[in-house]
Amino acid sequence: MQRDYAFGGTAAHPAAAVAATADAVLINRIALGDRRAMQVLFARHNVRVYRFLARIVGDRSAAEDLVSDVFLDVWRKAGQFEGRSQVSTWLLAIAHYKALTHLRQRTMDYLDDDTAKGLEDPADDPSEHVAKKDLGTQLRRCLTQLSLAHREVIDLVYYHEKSTDEVARILDVPEATVRTRMFYARKRLASLLKANGIEHASA
Repeated sequence: MQRDYAFGGTAAHPAAAVAATADAVLINRIALGDRRAMQVLFARHNVRVYRFLARIVGDRSAAEDLVSDVFLDVWRKAGQFEGRSQVSTWLLAIAHYKALTHLRQRTMDYLDDDTAKGLEDPADDPSEHVAKKDLGTQLRRCLTQLSLAHREVIDLVYYHEKSTDEVARILDVPEATVRTRMFYARKRLASLLKANGIEHASA
């Protein structure tokens, strides 16, 4: 269960006018010190940021802490947002940087097989887990066996529905690198799924 983050305490009941505001406008208001706008942005995006972080770092508790770090950065640096990408892309770019920093501090850049086998997908609640336990469990297990670089692109493209250009911005790599990583990630994932008896479930 996720913690009550610094900006999450009153985000459940923001004013309707603010709740309907576009993300870019919220960022502008945050840059001016508008805490309500910060609460709305947090409520709108904290779950997707948490899920991305949890899949990358493989640690729910660490992901919760990193979510707080991400939104603290947003609060402090909203004035630096230039609007050249979607706000969600900017948030995931910050989250990606935080995740890599965390992994470097742990002196690891991928999950070992023994740890991977014991992980649950933090994106699923119990009812979703029951509904998808067969294919879903095998898919998650296969995903955790991908390298960090490949796991990131799969997560951003399929879970967050980001374009190649957006993924390149988030990961701070050329688009060609994203396409190459996606090609090999899909190939590796298809191979892992086939080894688990799923012949036609390619990424």
